[in-house]
Amino acid sequence: MMNRIFSALILACSAVAGLSGTAMAAQPEPWQLGLQESATPVMTDLVFMHDWVLMPIITIITIFVLALLVWVMFQYHSGRNKTPAKFTHNLSVEIAWTLIPVAILVLISAFSFPLLYKQDRIPEADMTIKAIASSWFWSYEYPDHGDISLTALLLPEEEARSENKPWLLATDENVVVPVGAVVRVQVTSTDVIHSWTVPAFGIKMDAIPGRLNETWFKAEREGMFYGQCSELCGKDHAYMPIAVEVVSQEKFDEWVNTQTASIESPVQETDLALRAE
Repeated sequence: MMNRIFSALILACSAVAGLSGTAMAAQPEPWQLGLQESATPVMTDLVFMHDWVLMPIITIITIFVLALLVWVMFQYHSGRNKTPAKFTHNLSVEIAWTLIPVAILVLISAFSFPLLYKQDRIPEADMTIKAIASSWFWSYEYPDHGDISLTALLLPEEEARSENKPWLLATDENVVVPVGAVVRVQVTSTDVIHSWTVPAFGIKMDAIPGRLNETWFKAEREGMFYGQCSELCGKDHAYMPIAVEVVSQEKFDEWVNTQTASIESPVQETDLALRAE
């Protein structure tokens, strides 16, 4: 119940922040301390878990341990205690330091297990996207929308700067999805282990050769959402960005029609392969 209440409060704050109606970009900012603003129900729950469950518990434990250390250093230093104590056991203390951590872990699990199940249990999907990792770029397929496929390469620095896009995050092709749709993402790799990660969506799924992993998201607002490969995969690991563009259903339909009408020719595919090298 408390989880739902705080999740509702966080969603309300997000809605107020988005009243301007303008599309927003989710990306890391200089000197950023907190998590990126939530754009999906899963990320909303992750933010709640971090801000209202883990951080208060960690803060209380840290202050308590620090206070104990300061008290012990002051109370039991050699100047105040010429003769050291001889006792070695205290049953009450031993029971307390066993039961209290167990109770804390049970409290954390009451929030974490439902969230884990929510991440793993994919609801009925409105569409599916297949993300295929290669060294060092991402390819995408839309099996529910004909033969649509695209290859997303790092946008060159000069082009990114000129278009006012974040270098090392922007790509020449964006993954386009409609707002409010439940999107199943199937993740795999053609060579080594990579990881498809979009922080604002609360997604981090390993791309493993020969294996098809699945995750999902439901973007609740329009905008650009950036991520990166999050598994050390080789010399160009830092140059495997992920860019997801969330648009209205009408704009998504227009994009699908445009992509369907201009299926890439072999010449274009060859050009993409040369650029990836």
